[in-house]
Amino acid sequence: MITKVSNFLIQNKLRVIGIVILFYVVGVVGIATSQTLFITLFPFALVLSFLTMMLYDSSSSSSQAITCFSVIFLVSLVLEIIGVNTHQIFGSYSYGEALGFKLLHTPLLIGLNWVMLVYSSASLAQMFVKENWSQVIVASVFMVVYDFVLEQVAPFLQMWSWDQGVVPLKNYLDWFIIALLFQAILKRMRIKTNNPVASAIFVAQFVFFVAILILIK
Repeated sequence: MITKVSNFLIQNKLRVIGIVILFYVVGVVGIATSQTLFITLFPFALVLSFLTMMLYDSSSSSSQAITCFSVIFLVSLVLEIIGVNTHQIFGSYSYGEALGFKLLHTPLLIGLNWVMLVYSSASLAQMFVKENWSQVIVASVFMVVYDFVLEQVAPFLQMWSWDQGVVPLKNYLDWFIIALLFQAILKRMRIKTNNPVASAIFVAQFVFFVAILILIK
């Protein structure tokens, strides 16, 4: 049964990538026409994207991968909790309601989002460079570029907002340092990231945020 499911996923990889792209295109159109409804659905879109990505991960069921993803989830969540409550990490910001249930003013989904971004950016970086530690740096740069665009639309999407509406340089520096840490953990624990659907999700999300930015400008 598992072999049949695996073969089905492999054979329909391009279709799944096409569905992912269509999903985010619909998201852009939806937000342009019914902002409140689609912002409400955003947590479900995030979870669905993560689950789709994991269907094509060759190591997600291994104890090492589960440990790695759990570490990234918990550490990122703790860092976000510290950041939003003390403003000592990233800067002075607060979360909105779009990401769902919060613990200490921090959405639990933000930890899942870090796992997805670390993994999918590593998958994308692997397509451009072959040496492991070069991939760590390139993937971290991808994450900061992604965040740069995301920060411009996050308040509009009710994800989070910055005091006085200004994103500090510290945010991007901290993002890069934390991204390097998580990418290094991913490589150190030898997690396989040759996942075409993951890289497609990263690119689709990035283009989605660029499209939203164009809409609101």
